[in-house]
Amino acid sequence: MLHYIYGHDLHHYPTLRDTMFRDRAAQFKHRLGWDAVTVDEHGHEIDAYDALDPIYVIWELPDGTHGGSLRMMPTVGQTMVNDHFTNLTDGVRIESPLIWECTRLCISPTADYRVTAALVVGAGELMDAFALEHYVGVFFDKMDRVFALSHIKADILGVAEEADTTGDRIAVGTWEITAECMARNLKRVGVSRETSRMWFRQSFARSRVETTPQVAYSKCA
Repeated sequence: MLHYIYGHDLHHYPTLRDTMFRDRAAQFKHRLGWDAVTVDEHGHEIDAYDALDPIYVIWELPDGTHGGSLRMMPTVGQTMVNDHFTNLTDGVRIESPLIWECTRLCISPTADYRVTAALVVGAGELMDAFALEHYVGVFFDKMDRVFALSHIKADILGVAEEADTTGDRIAVGTWEITAECMARNLKRVGVSRETSRMWFRQSFARSRVETTPQVAYSKCA
């Protein structure tokens, strides 16, 4: 099932939290070999943006561990794309209450074929509930294949002229989760929209009014 968890609530889900950060370490540090990421003494890959109270969209496996996740945060606050990648956007900062940044797409090596589709569904539920128009993110240009398989059309804003040490070029792009995209990915996950909405409601019912986030996550009213 899907969970939507604010950073300040992760301690209520220690198994999901620990396995997510360890899977991130396995994916980004050990498998992809990203020099910029660090792993702490607990085997967790955590960066400065995890301290900014993002929302994590997490697919939970039947054994209660992390199957896949996304990290979401409003662009009206601090973001990776604005802090480090404006060279790919001609110096333009992507800042709007209608655009959130999506980072740290991570898939557990033990997850099945449904996980990517489930995360797309989760992104769609957030987009609908918070009245968002687009997501923005930094990704390798080879992610085009993943977008296509997920029925997402990304608008590429800029691509690095040179490849990194892995031979991949970094890109910045925006995308939306359309109704057709949601329908196709719900079918792949094998759940109805009502089930998806129930997961969303359950997550926010648990965290609602406990604390006020540092950045306003209002419905842009």
